[in-house]
Formats: sequence, C-alpha cells, structure tokens
Amino acid sequence: MNKNKIIYWTSTGLVSAMMLMSAVMYFTMPEAKEGFAHAGFPDYFRIELGTAKLLGVIALLLPFTPANVREWAYAGFGITFISAVISHLAIGDDVSKWSAPIFAFVLLAVSYLFKDKK
Repeated sequence: MNKNKIIYWTSTGLVSAMMLMSAVMYFTMPEAKEGFAHAGFPDYFRIELGTAKLLGVIALLLPFTPANVREWAYAGFGITFISAVISHLAIGDDVSKWSAPIFAFVLLAVSYLFKDKK
C-alpha cells in the first residue's frame, strides 16, 4: 500500500469513526439531547443530523458510491464542522467544545485532498 493510500484511508477512517460515534450518541445519550437544547436547537435537529451523519459515513466508506454523492458527503461534513465551531463560539463554550470540529475539519480536508491520489 502506498503512502497516499495510507493517508487517505487513515484520515477517512478517523472522520468516519468520529461521525459514526457522534451519530450513535445523538440517538442514545441523554447528554446529547441536553447539548442540543443548550445550543438552542430543536430536538428534531439532533435526529436529522444523526441520520445525515450515518448516510455521510456510508457515502465515504463504500467504494461504489458515485463521485457526486461522495462530494456531497464531504460538503455536508464540512458545513457541519464549520457550523459546530460557530455554534459553540456563539454560546460561549470553551475550547474543548469547539476544537474537536476544527480537528475533524482538518482530517476531512486531508481525506478530500488525498481521495484522488490513492
């Protein structure tokens, strides 16, 4: 396996694992529900975002996903990460809350940059 493939699959795998874990938490943990309420979001948004994250993970990981669908998954995750940073900053959360989406965005960018080089 060449270096580019390792970089692509490592970054894609980490982003996918993070999104899968957060989606599961959105559906199963009361703390997630409280977090969305703390940020001022309606509860249905938690379900909507969790479902979108699951679909995005599938789109990134399945090798036969059409290229345009994969592009939408990258765009959706990028918008999600940027929006999360803005939301956490707007409600005055500390760095531990808004640094994770920045890290995820960097991993997503690495995955995107290496997707055609693998």
